[in-house]
Amino acid sequence: MTTLRVDRVVTSGQFCLDGGCWDVDNNIWLIGDDEEVLIVDAAHQAEPILDAVAGRKVVAIVCTHAHNDHVTVAPELAEVTGAPIFLHPDDDVLWQQTNPGVGYTALWDGQRIGVGGAEVQVLHTPGHSPGSCCLYVPALGRLCSGDTLFAGGPGATGRSYSDFPTIIASIRDRLLTLPAETVVLTGHGDSTETGAEAPHLQEWIDRGH
Repeated sequence: MTTLRVDRVVTSGQFCLDGGCWDVDNNIWLIGDDEEVLIVDAAHQAEPILDAVAGRKVVAIVCTHAHNDHVTVAPELAEVTGAPIFLHPDDDVLWQQTNPGVGYTALWDGQRIGVGGAEVQVLHTPGHSPGSCCLYVPALGRLCSGDTLFAGGPGATGRSYSDFPTIIASIRDRLLTLPAETVVLTGHGDSTETGAEAPHLQEWIDRGH
């Protein structure tokens, strides 16, 4: 029996929406053991992600949301690995901007995905986008938060299909209710813990973004 773990891959590219593009570094998280793995997000380049998979069976490619920088190479990864792509259907309008006509399997709140002898729980956390989801791994005390929660505050809500009160409600009700020692593995930048972010909720609300 091998040990369940989470590996990180960082890729670089551009996030494009509403007619603008910005250079970004993305975290891709691989949840699994020595035999099989779940890919969380599919950013920019497939090769470094596949290198980290290292021949393991890919159970699924889960997109935390459908902004282009999180789904760029999802179809390529699916073709190479044979794994299904999972995405919350509320993000279909964003998905079609990057991967028009490409199919995916619907991701739903409360869904559980098995990998490496453990369960990954899906939490629908809209706000950054309508279909944004986080993935909670109770066995590891880890949460892949996509762009919903970062070290220092909520994800951005200043562009199309996003909403600040909605992301605050998602963080308050779905994420900050997890154990305080839960490690938050973010879509960009450094990790944090739910307990480190919880005291600042009112500051974010007062700040308004």
